[in-house]
Amino acid sequence: MAHDLPPLNALRAFEATARLNSVSQAAEQLHVTHGAVSRQLKVLEEHLGVSLFVKDGRGIKLTDAGVRLRDASSDAFERLRAVCAELSRDSAEAPFVLGCSGSLLARWFIPRLGRLKADLPELRLHLSAGEGDLDPRRPGLDALLVFAEPPWPADMQVHVLAEERIGPVLSPHFSGFARLQQAPASALLGEALLQTTSRPQAWPSWARQQGLDPQALRYGQDFEHLYYLLEAAVAGLGVAIAPQPLVADDLRAGRLAAPWGFCQTHAALVLWVPRRAADGRAEQLARWLRAELAQQIA
Repeated sequence: MAHDLPPLNALRAFEATARLNSVSQAAEQLHVTHGAVSRQLKVLEEHLGVSLFVKDGRGIKLTDAGVRLRDASSDAFERLRAVCAELSRDSAEAPFVLGCSGSLLARWFIPRLGRLKADLPELRLHLSAGEGDLDPRRPGLDALLVFAEPPWPADMQVHVLAEERIGPVLSPHFSGFARLQQAPASALLGEALLQTTSRPQAWPSWARQQGLDPQALRYGQDFEHLYYLLEAAVAGLGVAIAPQPLVADDLRAGRLAAPWGFCQTHAALVLWVPRRAADGRAEQLARWLRAELAQQIA
């Protein structure tokens, strides 16, 4: 009995806690309470007769024994995840589930879905929309398409598709369009700018790159999601700010204009693929997305 493996639940709790370096985050990922994870860690330590974690300020850190078990359990669970993913997914039948924000889905992906199917007919793609609540670590998602800033998560295979560029956009129907079209960027300091609560840093970041004081910006109507923000801009309700890919079609069609162009941010549009789910389909999709974005920007 002394050589029996510890309880699987205790090992799962330890692996998640060691990987995330947080009992709270491990509890969230395992969909249990903080107390449940703590109890499983105690069970594991009692079973092994060693301490695996010690307090480190307000957090925790691994002991030497914990580091050894982390390395072994991480490799074992990663292999288990990979094999289980292969067993549960026949790549010829099961769809590749891609998560992305509703804004990105509606304004960029869906208009290109027909071309994607024509170019990659063998890729069965299922799209899952959400706003800040999609996590490819959880079952049900094979990858996540997202605007994000480094550092990248260590447990993800990250495909950088395009650097993010943002800029102000407005409709020819906006009452101040003629006045602003030839005006310098500083003219926007007098406007009640449209903004989204999901990207509150967008306007200040753009202002700093233009040499403007972010504190001088004035805001008007705000919207919960970027999709609604851009619909308001197209309707002529004001000046919005957006990533270039999400307004590219509107710019070509003349529904929006970008008099001040677009400037680069620290973020990028990336495809996050959990290492457990990485396969040829993710690589194939990443290549197609990268080429499509490059053609759009060119």
